Amino acid sequence: MLAALLLGATVARAEDIDESQMLYRQALQSISEGRKNDASETLMRVIEQEPLHAGAWLDLALIQCSLGHAEEAERLFAAIEDRFHPPPGIQQLIAESRAAGCGSWKPFSQASISMGRGIDQNVNQGASISSYTAANAVGGPVELPLTDDFKPKHDQYTMVMGDYLRDLTANGTTGYLQFQSRRYDRLGQYNSSSLFVGIDTPWRFGRWTLHGTANLGFITLGTQLYQRQTQLQARLGPPLPLPGSMQFSLTAGITRAEYLTLSNFNSNTAELRGQFNYRREDDNASASLSYQDDNALGSRPGGDRHGWLATTQWRHQFGDMSGELGYTRQDWHGSSFYSPGFLNIVREQSTHVLRAAWTWPLSRSQSVQLEARQIRNRENIPIFQYNDRQLQLSWQWQGM
Repeated sequence: MLAALLLGATVARAEDIDESQMLYRQALQSISEGRKNDASETLMRVIEQEPLHAGAWLDLALIQCSLGHAEEAERLFAAIEDRFHPPPGIQQLIAESRAAGCGSWKPFSQASISMGRGIDQNVNQGASISSYTAANAVGGPVELPLTDDFKPKHDQYTMVMGDYLRDLTANGTTGYLQFQSRRYDRLGQYNSSSLFVGIDTPWRFGRWTLHGTANLGFITLGTQLYQRQTQLQARLGPPLPLPGSMQFSLTAGITRAEYLTLSNFNSNTAELRGQFNYRREDDNASASLSYQDDNALGSRPGGDRHGWLATTQWRHQFGDMSGELGYTRQDWHGSSFYSPGFLNIVREQSTHVLRAAWTWPLSRSQSVQLEARQIRNRENIPIFQYNDRQLQLSWQWQGM
């Protein structure tokens, strides 16, 4: 009887340890996502189940200090020194935290700037054919030559890009701003700029994670405001039993696009995307597949459309330098003739983008990147088919 009781107690203790380790991993995930309040609550639960979990005690103390709870942090530091007699490295970390003081919560912020020069072989997405065949209301098909405006135009450009991210709360809500501008040397009518502002908020429900994102974007073309975008997204991270450093997320979103210089092109696009991410010390990789349903809000040529978007990306660290490879394929399928009486074809579009980049560090915060991009747009309406190649050399700075 006594042996059975001891065995039952041992099994229960093992289950408690397994659960506390699971909670501790959740707490570390919360820390990595900036959700300090959630991390604190989870670490307290870990300590309740496993009072001798030294890592949980130290992480909790450091979080309390970063939140400005000086008295609670000092109580935890003292308990760690008394209970665990930490090694010199941990003693130094505690001493440094005490010396720096546990002031009020300080939001994390990060900024980056890129400036570069590039070559674009097809600025205007000019057609890869020299003539096209159109329907004729009187007789048969008519072959028409393309004017110069529809042929590929080559130019060089200057690019400026920047982004800024800042914590808005101590529990991981962040705000961000992204800006990009491209100015061509000769073809100024194709100059473009974009500005996006947004907010991202994380939640955790047990082992499930959820991110909600909202952003607003403005795009200019030439000298005019061309498009306004509004987007809402929710990204769900289910606790799947995936191997090693692999993660899976499911994203649902809707985007409203308003064209300020075009009529009948406004639309709402719904998207459902599944994505796998893989991380190791020298390798980062991702692959995603999404279904998109684009509903026209007016008499848009071709009407509604639906399609698939597939992306893959891989980044490898070669010592101090790094290389990147990426591939994107976007397919769209229309629902009606693109231009009845003129182009009696339901538009089928397939765009392939291949990207490669190499980055050399100049210092801890600066680097140089060489990027090559190839675009092939294949369609069943030949006038819309185009090829493009771009090469860009840029300087990048990143700071906090």
